Amino acid sequence: MSSTTQKLIIETARQEFAERGYGATSIRDIARRSGMSLSALYHYYPGKQELLRAIIDEGMDEYFGSCDQALERAGDDPAERLAALVEATVRFRAEHPAKSSITITEQRSLEPEHLAAYEARIAGATQQWAGIIRAGLDEGVFTTPYPDDARRAVIAMCNAVAQWYRPGGELGEDDLVERYVSLALTIVEYRPRGVVRRPAR
Repeated sequence: MSSTTQKLIIETARQEFAERGYGATSIRDIARRSGMSLSALYHYYPGKQELLRAIIDEGMDEYFGSCDQALERAGDDPAERLAALVEATVRFRAEHPAKSSITITEQRSLEPEHLAAYEARIAGATQQWAGIIRAGLDEGVFTTPYPDDARRAVIAMCNAVAQWYRPGGELGEDDLVERYVSLALTIVEYRPRGVVRRPAR
């Protein structure tokens, strides 16, 4: 398979799905937009479902790869690891809104066998977030009594960046990352080592 042609088809289908939704997009629409004949497109992908799976797999590979790289640089401190994961997620969502949105929303359009593979990967990512929060609790630097809710809140707010953030606005990407890291640490009730939490009066 020609990698150039494959990239063209994937990018064209991604644009169509992002603009119109998977359900409203036909394989003919994708072929027309990519400048290919229907038969030529079918030579590479037998149907729209295979295109959706390829798009979602590509987006997840890229996102999880950026998370892994960020965690490798972060070291063992739970607060630093949470900050690294938040930064990687926010930057990816801000820089790749179409890839992010399709991966997050169009999983509902996957057929059962593809959906099962998707859910397995998401479960692994969820455990990664949960493990960092659990480590912070074990070490006494996170004090939230609601770790599962905290995890869901942090992931949800980071993922939502893909829906609303636009480059060139008043809030730059670095400022956005700084703000979201601060919010995430607040949600898990981060208490740096050596800081004594005074009892309420």
